Amino acid sequence: MTIEAYHAELDPDEQTICAHLGARIDAELPEAEARIWHRHPVWFLNENPIVGYSKLKAGIRLMFWSGASFETPGLVAGTGKFKDASIIYKTADEIDDTRLKAWLAEARTIQWDYKNVQKRKGRLERLV
Repeated sequence: MTIEAYHAELDPDEQTICAHLGARIDAELPEAEARIWHRHPVWFLNENPIVGYSKLKAGIRLMFWSGASFETPGLVAGTGKFKDASIIYKTADEIDDTRLKAWLAEARTIQWDYKNVQKRKGRLERLV
């Protein structure tokens, strides 16, 4: 499946949100590799997952794998031992592009090593 095919399966409001998020992610992280991973669009830097989004009942969830370590407010940290944090959008109008740009900049400079988490038996190490 491609990211375009993922978007095509969404309702029009969800498509608008995802198209906006995808375009901003591509613009701010042009070096990132985008692909469908675990059935959702995800962007990777050096094979490490950085940011992605998925459809939930509550809306479109934008998740940053290392977001719990970000300084820019607005993300809700996940539960458990991982460093993820996310925000849910119900409409495209809720997206704050200034915050989104800041989060994407932090995603480049603050990374935990999810690529090798299985090798380390669930232990995360900070990369940058």
